[in-house]
Amino acid sequence: LFIHAFYFWKALQDTKIKEQKIIAGTASAKFDALKNQLDPHFLFNSLNVLTSLIEEDPKQAQRFTTALSKVYRYVLEQKNKDLVPVNEELDFAKTYIKLLTMRFEDGISLEIPETSSIPDAKIVPLSLQLLLENAVKHNVVTSSKPLRIKVYEADGKLVVENNLQEKPVVKRSSGVGLRNIQQRYSILSNKEVNITKTASQFSVQLPMLTKQIGTVETQKAFIEDKRYQKAKERVQEIKGFFGNLLAYCIVIPFLAWINYRSTDFPWVLFPALGWGFGIIAHGMEAYGYNPLWGKRWEERKIKEFMENDEL
Repeated sequence: LFIHAFYFWKALQDTKIKEQKIIAGTASAKFDALKNQLDPHFLFNSLNVLTSLIEEDPKQAQRFTTALSKVYRYVLEQKNKDLVPVNEELDFAKTYIKLLTMRFEDGISLEIPETSSIPDAKIVPLSLQLLLENAVKHNVVTSSKPLRIKVYEADGKLVVENNLQEKPVVKRSSGVGLRNIQQRYSILSNKEVNITKTASQFSVQLPMLTKQIGTVETQKAFIEDKRYQKAKERVQEIKGFFGNLLAYCIVIPFLAWINYRSTDFPWVLFPALGWGFGIIAHGMEAYGYNPLWGKRWEERKIKEFMENDEL
């Protein structure tokens, strides 16, 4: 029994390590994919604005192109980073709003602090740009109904707030904007992005992180929940197997003793073999072993399903 207990503990530790590696690898792949969404997403939307300007005001379109090149350089520099200083994002937001002002003129305004009150605070790259773009996309922006956006700090969070004047018809969203920010934060930290919507206001609160998060730390929150749930299920399966094995070790010897005392016919072999094969099958299932696909088939399928699954 002690030997079985040792192997149970060892198998549990091995399983935890394997699951952590699988989930960590999946988290890294998902985070890279989320960051790579930003590049084409930003470019396509900017080109749409440029197309409109070319038709309405060619000279303004020329100035827009010059400003766009500076903005896009920032996008290329920051998109591969996990976190960037809040002050850099504030400066970039000021530059980006100039592009929007060229398009909408007095139909849009931005109130934004010069610098952050927390010098070392960081947020995910391009989050302000995505939120500004989201506000323009979903709201009416005209000189008669101007869109007013305010950026400020509150309780360790960077808040982006705008007056709500939703467009009557909005094209179906691709989900790259707000969801992208939420997903990146869910991988980087256990702090959530809070979204508040009232009849007149819409606001998003971005947690300001005060330390650079390393590779392992960026995946910690994501890994913890997934690993716990999977490990808990596996522990229940293994506990069931050892409970079955313990019952076998108690009941079969008792039946063998009754068989020995009652008759010469070895009827005890039937329950011993039948139950024994059942225990073998139970053990293979509990430890993830399949005679056709090998011992690691379950881990491979978990990784495959997680890579195909959307958060």
